[in-house]
Amino acid sequence: MILIIEGYGLNRIIFCWSCFIEFNKILTFHVDKKINERIIFTCLGGNDMFSKQDLKRLIFPLIIEQVLAMTIGMADTMMVSSCGEAAVSGISLVDTINILLINIFSALATGGAVVASQYLGKKDHDNANKAAKQLVFVTGALALVVMIVCLLVKGPLLALIFNIDGEVMSNAQIYFTVSAISYPFIALYNAGAALFRSMGNSKISMYNSVIMNMLNIVGNAVLIFVFHMGVLGAALATLFSRVVGSMTMLWMLRSESLMINVRHYFHFKFDFGMIKTILKIGVPNGLENGMFQIGKILVAGVVASFGTVAIAANAVANNIAGLEIIPGAAMGLAIVTVVGQCVGAEDYKQAEHYSKYLMKITFISMLVLNVVILALCKPILGLYSLSPETTATAFELLVLHTVFAILVWPIAFTLPNVFRAANDAKFTMSISIFSMWAFRICACLVLAYVFHMGVMGVWIAMILDWCFRSLCFIWRWKSGKWKHKKLI
Repeated sequence: MILIIEGYGLNRIIFCWSCFIEFNKILTFHVDKKINERIIFTCLGGNDMFSKQDLKRLIFPLIIEQVLAMTIGMADTMMVSSCGEAAVSGISLVDTINILLINIFSALATGGAVVASQYLGKKDHDNANKAAKQLVFVTGALALVVMIVCLLVKGPLLALIFNIDGEVMSNAQIYFTVSAISYPFIALYNAGAALFRSMGNSKISMYNSVIMNMLNIVGNAVLIFVFHMGVLGAALATLFSRVVGSMTMLWMLRSESLMINVRHYFHFKFDFGMIKTILKIGVPNGLENGMFQIGKILVAGVVASFGTVAIAANAVANNIAGLEIIPGAAMGLAIVTVVGQCVGAEDYKQAEHYSKYLMKITFISMLVLNVVILALCKPILGLYSLSPETTATAFELLVLHTVFAILVWPIAFTLPNVFRAANDAKFTMSISIFSMWAFRICACLVLAYVFHMGVMGVWIAMILDWCFRSLCFIWRWKSGKWKHKKLI
């Protein structure tokens, strides 16, 4: 009813709901609850790799970690909003570049996590350790190169991508400079977190996220409100939190009691065979994430052309929208570990059934969370120091996002992690890149400029992207072509 009133169209609702129903049929399973609370799927003969408690210990910290990861960006935006909409706009535009690069680092980390998980599934701890060490050093080296390049070309790069000037450009340059310095640290943190997740230990990255968030929020409060450093203060607080988080993660990885550990950081030799194996997953995943974020950057340039109100509304809506997808993002990380170990053990029945189980949880949790956020949407927006026009625009965007996050997002973005963990990363890359250019870019331009829908047209194009991906990934799942693809 809300959607009809807001004018979003009954046909889109019916279309996406039908997608959900179809996938729900695919995911139908039976769980035997008789054996000590263990997840025993009827066709597995009781030989399960993960207990119910194992999955709880993996998933709950991941959800908390995702919440904490989102609050860093939200804390920066909320606290800097007191400095004006130009400051918010500058940070939001730079964050599109930051997210692009961080996602590339995360994609490489995911490649390493898949390889490590599969070695653990094979009970090959020596090669798991080798993969971990190669991942840490390759990720760190790549991030260092990216940092140097960004520092050298920051001004021309911002001018090329975004049609902005004056105070917004000044704030963007300040935030980009400090953000670039933090790239090696966030890359190393992501590598370490991925390795701990591959062991089924997500509490470590959760605890580190708690520390990073506390440091960031306290740092923001002191540097913005006490020393009045504005955008620079927010950037420095984030940098410091990432330095502490990465160093803590690397130190903890040294423990010999871990299933995977990295010792003797200063004694390193490139293992090109192992690096190649990691890159088989990391490169397609990185290209997919990279092209996706490039699309978002181009879209941000489109949004910037509509003025400060559109930029600020888009930034705030994206902040809150990030909270709405937390269960799906967390479950995607869990799937990489669980399915990766099942594939390493060459047990595709368990890979399939754990995928069904985790997708069921994803849909339920997305429904509950998004209903709550939709009910509290206006009070949440009130936490930001925005004009009435900006607040109203952000609310309209969030209503659209919330509904489709429940119905479509899990299939479009959580399910593909099953394929990645099963070495089918090239398919997800191909679909994602095509969908991004066809819908997120081309459809965005048509809706925004030809049909004069402005920033709302940008978000509708995003939903069309989700729907196309979902249809393709449902087909891939049903075909079974993602199974039995060798990596190690």
